[in-house]
Amino acid sequence: MKQSIEHSAAQLEDFNKYLLWFVYACIIYSIIGFTWGAVMGGVPAFRYFVDYSAHGRLITLAHGHINLLGWVEMAIFAALYYVVPTVSRRQIYSVRLVRIHFWMHNFGLIGMVVFFLSAGLIGGLGSGENTEKVVSHLLAFVGMFGMLVLSANIIWGYNLYKTTKVGWQKPL
Repeated sequence: MKQSIEHSAAQLEDFNKYLLWFVYACIIYSIIGFTWGAVMGGVPAFRYFVDYSAHGRLITLAHGHINLLGWVEMAIFAALYYVVPTVSRRQIYSVRLVRIHFWMHNFGLIGMVVFFLSAGLIGGLGSGENTEKVVSHLLAFVGMFGMLVLSANIIWGYNLYKTTKVGWQKPL
């Protein structure tokens, strides 16, 4: 016997709350990213450090990730979490997966940015073999946190796929 999944009013309220949290995260990340870019472009000493220090490019990578994985992806997540259930006329497959996706993605993104930034600053200020070892270890953490972001994105895709899969639940 197939069992249809119906969400309680509390789960739907939780879904709407997380939908807005994706929007708020998008706004916060965009302000951070825009400010960061303005500082990199507007403060000559910082721009020089980023452009010419040994690992300054890692600071640019941190900036790029806060914009793309923070601002842009959060906007896309919020939009598609709203659009897909609306167009398919179905409830989201799993509110729990929405929550997991939100926290896993944000934790992974913040970890990536912190370790990219740390590696860029330490690598830019230091010199020698020890600095290279420290930077390589920090970049390993970037990779680990990046895997969290990737996993979160896979969860998101799975949740939307299951939402649209015909026959598993009654339309709204």
